[in-house]
Amino acid sequence: MPNIVLLDGKKIPFDKSISGFELVKKISKSLEKDALIMSVDGELKDLSYEIQKESKIKIITSKDKEGLEVIRHDAAHILAMAVQELYPGTQVTIGPVIENGFYYDFARKEPFTDEDLKKIEKKMEEIVDRNEKTSRHVWKRSDAIKHFKKIGENYKAEIIESIPEKEEVSIYSHGNWSDLCRGPHLASTGKIGKAFKLLKVSGAYWRGDSDNEMLQRIYGTCWANKKELEDYLHRLEEAEKRDHRKLGKEMDLFHFREESPGAVFWHEKGWSLFQRLIEYMRMKQRLAGYKEINTPELLDRSLWEKSGHWEKFSEHMYTSETPDEKVFAIKPMNCPGCVQVFNQGLKSYRDLPLKLSEFGKVHRYEPSGALHGLLRVRAFTQDDAHIFCTEDQITEETLTVTNLILNIYKALGFENIILKYSDRPEKRVGDDKIWDKSEKALLSAIKLSKLEYSINKGEGAFYGPKIEFVLRDAIGRDWQCGTLQVDLNLPGRLGATYVDKDGTKKVPVMLHRALFGSLERFIGILIENYAGKLPFWLSPNQVVIMPIAEENNEYVKKLFEDLFKEGIKCEVDLRNQKINYKIREHSLAKVPLILVCGKKEVSDNTVTVRRLGSEKQEVIKRDQIIKDILAANKLPLN
Repeated sequence: MPNIVLLDGKKIPFDKSISGFELVKKISKSLEKDALIMSVDGELKDLSYEIQKESKIKIITSKDKEGLEVIRHDAAHILAMAVQELYPGTQVTIGPVIENGFYYDFARKEPFTDEDLKKIEKKMEEIVDRNEKTSRHVWKRSDAIKHFKKIGENYKAEIIESIPEKEEVSIYSHGNWSDLCRGPHLASTGKIGKAFKLLKVSGAYWRGDSDNEMLQRIYGTCWANKKELEDYLHRLEEAEKRDHRKLGKEMDLFHFREESPGAVFWHEKGWSLFQRLIEYMRMKQRLAGYKEINTPELLDRSLWEKSGHWEKFSEHMYTSETPDEKVFAIKPMNCPGCVQVFNQGLKSYRDLPLKLSEFGKVHRYEPSGALHGLLRVRAFTQDDAHIFCTEDQITEETLTVTNLILNIYKALGFENIILKYSDRPEKRVGDDKIWDKSEKALLSAIKLSKLEYSINKGEGAFYGPKIEFVLRDAIGRDWQCGTLQVDLNLPGRLGATYVDKDGTKKVPVMLHRALFGSLERFIGILIENYAGKLPFWLSPNQVVIMPIAEENNEYVKKLFEDLFKEGIKCEVDLRNQKINYKIREHSLAKVPLILVCGKKEVSDNTVTVRRLGSEKQEVIKRDQIIKDILAANKLPLN
């Protein structure tokens, strides 16, 4: 008699086919209520699916990632269903699940308005209340095409025509409304719940091609319960307040221009922040044994061909042909240049591990629609390092890098870190045996670190597997920042060798390591995490000193000189404006300390201190505030 094997190892025997609905009834009443779909030998199925043979089964609920995704998938269908009930003649196209929600693209002449979104959302709630039964059917391709063309769904018919002949045409119906879909789906519309919200409308080209017609895309978010929805909407509200583009303008840090899309125009204060972050990184890396180098931004095409970048990455590279017909590329990555530095002079096993760091400016073409302030640019600075080591040193060096990254993130206020391990992608260079070695060594190091990690199948770099360091910010958003990649391919392709103990030449392993990834992007993350109120030592304008009256100017100027000589980023505000006006202005610019000096402060040799975010004032001795400021300005190197 065949068995169903559950996740906890429990076995349930059966003598004839059994559906998911019947199975959950056998397991428990509470599970019958919570079950959404199931995994049968690793494949997601509707609960109506009939289990015919011995199988490993996992029942999926809203607590599972797959459960939340299927709720969102159903919500996309219900969105399309609601739109067509309200606005007959609207054509539906595609509606996938995305991070935190879903969208659906519609072909409609009249633009959707904010009022329309409210109506659609209300109609979606009505459909949930109707609890329409969901069913799956496999149709003949010709019948499906004929059906959708007959009801005016030309886009859907076009999608069906493009499905490979061997694939079945799966149709899901919610009541009388049908859509092409692989599934799986919930048993009925009532299972979705009402923890959803429509967010916005934007334009989208049919199939992402700008030569095709423009459609209307409605975005929504959907969660397992109302509390999760409210928490997410609160995060969106907070994110809007913390938008680094808005704060960057208020703090006078940077701007962008159409003449150079995706490249940052840093202002004095923004560049000061940028350099301070590099200063901190530079000191941490020196203490960790790194040697800083710098390589050219422009390199001959032949080097990129040898490295494999030309074949795998050329569509993202900026190139130029010189009058002598040589083709050069602006580097999208620092690694090939770094190997050339390693190749200068004979290297011994005694020199390994050799850690070479570089703050290298790189350029990568990104579609204009993907650009987003500092968070997605075309020109950025990578805090790269490349560690040349032996295969036996991979695990130890990986752990060392991991500890360094975690230490730096903690100093900058990020303590909630998870790791993502990515193995070989479909498009890659190198022999599979080399990939086997790389993946085994890296995964061993991750396990030894005892940190939480997940696996991203097929998401490694084209030259090696990698670890991604994902940090969580103050409002619960996750950001992928640092990376560590094991590369047993590139050094050999570019002729890197070292002399081993036995006198033979061997190819070193190359660990590609970035702590922040892009400094520009990380600064954007920092600004949003702190809502512009950066740690004192990192703040681009740390102190503003202002007199109450002109007669106090000399006292203020002398305090400024003493702080300036100690490397404090400060300024004096002598403008003939009301003191409260100036305090509000500098508070908006997120200056951590405002020092006010009047007749009493001059006579008592004190200052009145206003700290950012506090309405209280403190009167502190002049010498003491200088000591406090100098202590707060120290780099967090421990």
